[in-house]
Amino acid sequence: MSSHRCDRAERKERILSEAMEPVAVELRLVDVADFIAYIRFEQFANIQDIVSSSTELFFRSGTLNYAGAADFELDWSAPPQIILDLEFQHHGVDIAFKLALRANQTSVAIRHFSVEGSTGDLEMEICRMIEALADARLESPNS
Repeated sequence: MSSHRCDRAERKERILSEAMEPVAVELRLVDVADFIAYIRFEQFANIQDIVSSSTELFFRSGTLNYAGAADFELDWSAPPQIILDLEFQHHGVDIAFKLALRANQTSVAIRHFSVEGSTGDLEMEICRMIEALADARLESPNS
């Protein structure tokens, strides 16, 4: 049963990670040292501003938000990693997750996932998730 649950989570995380990639690219424009300083000195309003300005380019207002927590990993043997707690809410899909940013890698870890009216059907949940993410996305300026 545990393997089945992992497969379900991995599919959802892969879809969400792909949807977050443009936001991650935008967030990486911020100097990693600034992120670390804001986190270390608990200047979460600054992080909120950065996340808001990065997400507003790609998602409708109020659909993707900073959840008020962040962390970093920094040591001599690996590139820095910034971890931001984010929330996606749109059309009955509610996802709380951690967005992890490294120099050339983005990953997500879902902490909470719910779909309004869900009966536990994975395919229905994934379809609703994909539809909600697509509907929340803004049209690309190049379209």
